[in-house]
Amino acid sequence: MKLSKNHRRAKRKFRIRKKIRGTAEKPRLVVFRSNRHLYAQIVDDQAARTLTAFSSLNLEETPRINVATAKSIGEQLAKKALELNITNVVFDRNGYYFHGRVKALADGARSSGLNF
Repeated sequence: MKLSKNHRRAKRKFRIRKKIRGTAEKPRLVVFRSNRHLYAQIVDDQAARTLTAFSSLNLEETPRINVATAKSIGEQLAKKALELNITNVVFDRNGYYFHGRVKALADGARSSGLNF
């Protein structure tokens, strides 16, 4: 029996989440990709709350979500995180492969000052 694409991603996601935890000192940067938008948020798992978030919905116009847009989303999220004195995070790719838009978001966040 062949597993669906979403089921395979869910299995990867649970394997990753067994190892990754976000704390108050080092929260978790989570990425979610939908067909139309790209979302990123920084989460403290111990307190079970979102510290800050940014997505393609926050942009002035909602362009096609390509690599350049993903990089700018990462940069904007990093700026918001640095305002909250968050410099170190753990990157959670949420079961997605680390290439394309997910990698561009991570590179944008790194270039704006987040360490992971």
